[in-house]
Amino acid sequence: MTTTELPDAPAPPSGPHRVLRIPDLRKATRKDWSQLVRFCAVGASGFVVNLIVFSLAFELAGMHHTAAAVVAFCVAWVNNFILNRQWTFTAVHGSPLRQGVRYLATSVLSLVLNLGILEVLVRAGAPEIPAQAVAIVAVTPVGFLLGRRWAFR
Repeated sequence: MTTTELPDAPAPPSGPHRVLRIPDLRKATRKDWSQLVRFCAVGASGFVVNLIVFSLAFELAGMHHTAAAVVAFCVAWVNNFILNRQWTFTAVHGSPLRQGVRYLATSVLSLVLNLGILEVLVRAGAPEIPAQAVAIVAVTPVGFLLGRRWAFR
């Protein structure tokens, strides 16, 4: 290499580590922030749906908190998939089946993290319904990054 040549820039990352890369917030555009706000709005509606279903399953149906969380997840997932596909990521031109499978995979990962946090909080003495609320909020950033970079890209 001569003194005037510059080394090649490294290739952008690909594969799973590309999906999980933390974005540089200094480079976020107005569209990025708008999308995040819409994702949080959808998440808020899913949060309400999740807590209502969780409360009904836990309090009225007498389900164990883990089973109630899974039932609530399933109902909220349908709500969130439809809204995220149509409004947040406006990914209506991609295959809904492919997006649904990817979104389900990212959502199941979020559910596993949610259940772990829920169980830790309940075992630490937290009441089940507030513990579920904390668990949902804690996994939201993971869901956004995976949804944006993989499920609805």
